[in-house]
Amino acid sequence: MSFHAAWRLVLLLGVAALAAAWVAAVRRKRRDALRFTNVGLLDVVAPRKPDWRRHVPPVLFLAALVVLILGFAQPVRAVQVPDERAIVMLAVDTSLSMEADDVEPTRLDAARQAAHEFVDELPDGIDLGLVSFNGTATVAVPPSEDHDATRAAIDALELGEGTAIGEAIFAGLDAIEAAPGGAEGETAPARIVLMSDGETTVGRPNQEAAEAAAEAEVPVFTIAFGTPNGAVTVGDGLVQPVPVAPGPLRDVAEATGGQAYEAESLPQLSAVYDDIGSVVGYRDEDRDISGWFIGLGLLVLAAAGAGSMVWNQRLP
Repeated sequence: MSFHAAWRLVLLLGVAALAAAWVAAVRRKRRDALRFTNVGLLDVVAPRKPDWRRHVPPVLFLAALVVLILGFAQPVRAVQVPDERAIVMLAVDTSLSMEADDVEPTRLDAARQAAHEFVDELPDGIDLGLVSFNGTATVAVPPSEDHDATRAAIDALELGEGTAIGEAIFAGLDAIEAAPGGAEGETAPARIVLMSDGETTVGRPNQEAAEAAAEAEVPVFTIAFGTPNGAVTVGDGLVQPVPVAPGPLRDVAEATGGQAYEAESLPQLSAVYDDIGSVVGYRDEDRDISGWFIGLGLLVLAAAGAGSMVWNQRLP
């Protein structure tokens, strides 16, 4: 929580002064009462066990002033709202290593399921697109509000040889650049969410693509998906290890201002997508909550008045 008019909080010093004056007045009244020599009269003027209820109304009154001043300072709270101008490009690795079954049933099938969950959680107004990449990168779906098109393209992903991470990033950037801009000519905020299990083997290098993304101010969120024990069967039953390689993806994320994640199972991948979705699909917006403080202050002020009328037969 923050305040739009924080300088108004200086009025709290006035409340502190009132509180100090009230405490001083109570103590002075007790000292004056001690001057009486008649014990019977002393019991009437200054009881040894004063009723605590007579202090409640002024305390509530001071508390109400504090709350009202906080409201006067215009408190705001950051809340997440759907960013309907945003563009999100999913880039999914479809290299042959995604056929490994170290993640059940296979890396690619698990990736499909988690990607569907990610799409389901995104606000409808966000433009969403899909890049499929193995030895080449293809924009399977250009960014649009038609999320069903992306869902269908996710189901249609097919495996191929090679891994072109750099080309996938360039394809995503091209799709973002070709998409309509934001309101009144503003540049729509864009993100690339890239999932892969390996290193670039063909095409332009990751570093070149990361530099282009950084220049375009498009953060790349990377997911290294798979385990170190992954393997696929090739040729005449030959088993070829395909361990996940998180390092290159981490470098891409750091170079573009994105975030790097690692997942070794479907639940972990789903959790990663949930985390990414809360970042790429929403933006923080300050909401004025001064009404809550003013309402609470009035309630406390009313309680102070009611207590004073009941216990002291006067308003505080």
